[in-house]
Amino acid sequence: MANKRDYYEVLGVDRKATADEIKAAYRKLALKWHPDRWVSGTDAEKKTAEENFKEASEAYSVLSDAEKRARYDQYGFAGEQMGGGAGGFDFGGMDINEFIRNIFGGNFGFDFGGGGFSGFGGGFGGGETQQRVLRGRDIRTSVKLTLEEIANGCEKEISLERARPCPDCNGKGARSEADIKTCPTCGGQGRVRQQARGLFGGMSYTIGTCPQCQGEGKIITNPCRRCNGTGLERRREMVRVRIPAGVEDGMQITIRGEGHSAPHGGVNGDLLVVINEVQHPQLQREGNNLFHTRIISVMDAMLGCEVSVPCLDGSYKVKVEPGTQSGTVVKLKGKGLPSVQGYGRGTGDLYVKFQVWVPHKLSRQEKETLENMRNSSSFTPDLTREDKNTFDKVKNIF
Repeated sequence: MANKRDYYEVLGVDRKATADEIKAAYRKLALKWHPDRWVSGTDAEKKTAEENFKEASEAYSVLSDAEKRARYDQYGFAGEQMGGGAGGFDFGGMDINEFIRNIFGGNFGFDFGGGGFSGFGGGFGGGETQQRVLRGRDIRTSVKLTLEEIANGCEKEISLERARPCPDCNGKGARSEADIKTCPTCGGQGRVRQQARGLFGGMSYTIGTCPQCQGEGKIITNPCRRCNGTGLERRREMVRVRIPAGVEDGMQITIRGEGHSAPHGGVNGDLLVVINEVQHPQLQREGNNLFHTRIISVMDAMLGCEVSVPCLDGSYKVKVEPGTQSGTVVKLKGKGLPSVQGYGRGTGDLYVKFQVWVPHKLSRQEKETLENMRNSSSFTPDLTREDKNTFDKVKNIF
């Protein structure tokens, strides 16, 4: 800590400097000390540029963050350890390449690719350039599930046509190992340095993908006849997919490595399985809860009865209490759907709503009987507190 310079001194700004002034100061220093401007310098000059660039970047990473700046203003370098940061050199979860892009809007004039900063010798961005690792394309498909399958989870076999390694060359694309050569253009690195005119009128350098090997670092001199050097052929295959219980319509399940194979031994893509829920003929779903409407007669509502209600694990007997009102809802706890593992807890419920069917065609004798009953006090609405609560609940259900 004792050898560190004050961050405001590093950027050359006052302690009352605004965020824009701090950003402008850092831009100026970053342009001055960027290693691509010192590629033709001596080893001592390159080392100085590297140290100054690191120092300016560290200062900006603290002073550009209001919370970190406040801790630094109050506690100095000791405040760097109070917010979980390590030495203040924190770019908010980004690597320094992405950090610089955000500052300069992607128009810095230098390359920030996977090879890191070319002039730092690996100090900032991962060292020497790496060969390009190819990745196969993802496959997106769908599967239809009933509520019964969703309730218990299931396995489905899916037929796919996908790219797979050529059996003649084992995915290499060449007729033999001797037919795979190191790319002469990039020397096997997969990336090449290109000269271009820089911001200051001089020449600068960028690092890009090798145009001859497309970043693989190798070329094929004698391609496989079966796959024409691609290393791949299309095949139809069956994939068994495990569907967890509780999934919902539109949810996507990712099966790693079951997509298309990549050329020349790269990384397989993924299989993306989208859930299509088949509508149940008697049950409606809302989240983990299920809903069922049951129509009963006036007599069953007045006298009470027992009805059979469909559930996902069979039928279930429900008692209709005498005097049940139309719109009454009964909850069957735990008869809904389970939560997907890792998303929510427990199992939903099944709600049964009773609708009372009123006959509209009566015989003369039935009408006379009902007319005699009309004036009875038992058939005159007189809502008790229990009845009123029942009707109030109906407003919020279904």
